[in-house]
Amino acid sequence: MNDRSIADLVRYVRTHSPFYRELYAGLPEGTTELTALPLIDHAAYWGAHGIEESRLLTGPHGDGIVFKTGGTTGKPRVSMYTRDEWREMSRRFGDGLPAAGLRDGDRVANLFYAGELYSSFVFTLNLLQEAPVAAVQLPIGGAAPLDYVIGTLRDFTATVLAAPPTSLCRLAREVIDTVGTLAHIRLVLFSGEAFYGDQLELLATAFPGAEVRSIGYASVDAGILAGPVAGESDTRIHQVFTPDKVIELLDPETGEPIEEAGRPGRVVATDLARRLMPVIRYPVGDLAEWVDFPQRRFRLLGRSEEGARVGPVTVYLEDLRALVESTDEAGLVAEVQVVLRHREERDELVLRLAGPAEDAGQAKAALADALAARLAQTRPMFADHADRGLIHPLAVEWVGPGALAINPRTGKLVRLVDERMD
Repeated sequence: MNDRSIADLVRYVRTHSPFYRELYAGLPEGTTELTALPLIDHAAYWGAHGIEESRLLTGPHGDGIVFKTGGTTGKPRVSMYTRDEWREMSRRFGDGLPAAGLRDGDRVANLFYAGELYSSFVFTLNLLQEAPVAAVQLPIGGAAPLDYVIGTLRDFTATVLAAPPTSLCRLAREVIDTVGTLAHIRLVLFSGEAFYGDQLELLATAFPGAEVRSIGYASVDAGILAGPVAGESDTRIHQVFTPDKVIELLDPETGEPIEEAGRPGRVVATDLARRLMPVIRYPVGDLAEWVDFPQRRFRLLGRSEEGARVGPVTVYLEDLRALVESTDEAGLVAEVQVVLRHREERDELVLRLAGPAEDAGQAKAALADALAARLAQTRPMFADHADRGLIHPLAVEWVGPGALAINPRTGKLVRLVDERMD
């Protein structure tokens, strides 16, 4: 990609952001080629950005909004937007709602999570306000008791649900167990995680007249990226919000840009409009393949190696490795592999640990318990969602070193194995 807008953005961040000034120190002035810029290293990016002091921001944050995007209790990650950036993001994302199936007169139940610096409820409220569709909002929230949610859906004859898949499944089970069905729900909008076959079957029982659609593709750190495609039955397919949002798919091994259809690549995002907290060649943490490269349509395939998305909870791989290293005082663990599974309509995070061949059953069990306790302490959102039955508790799987999955081409350890897409 060669564009003057890239040169303008690079010039701006070099002038105003100490982080990008150092990152681009060796680049010639007037760089217009996106692929000439280095990929963002997550550890360096977030290491340069804190709540009280940031070398990443291009200026003071005096007007706008702040959201927590993950991290642990000791090292939280927060994303900052100006008021104008947030308003424009909401408007642009809202423009995609007709393609997702929203119609004039719909009554939309917002069941995303609010408060504690979560973004999903606020963003959904804002994008519905900006959408080119005359709809009524029902701001129920994700923490409301299920009997209250069902009562409100019936009282106001809601036609649309908007929520993460795990929350929708929890609601669907309660509907089936209490009132049987809610036939007036005609559209279910989701985001934040993938939908799987067993979950879709559950929703079809509880909401027999509903179509399940993606509300769009976005993340708190990378911002809005792509919207749904009208008439497309595959909820994994999205279309990039061009021209100011740029998606690259890069070969996981070589980093080579991919343009042909059907070849998996790491999703790398650049936002040409966001200036306070710039996002330039930022690995989002997903794998995707182009369906139509000229139209910038792609299909999401699962997670890459930046972070593990367990239901609506993101746990970063470097945090998990640090957790194991700090907890394993006896040195039992030789290597760590993170595995994502889906069973019984819920996601499961598995720490696959390569340990000693000799019997160390008690020590291994004690370490597994300690890892679960430390994860609950450092990532309370994970423990909270497990307690509420939205995801499975942490699982620990001990194997020999030869049982870890490796890349057949390079022989390197695969840090994250996503078995949900198999």
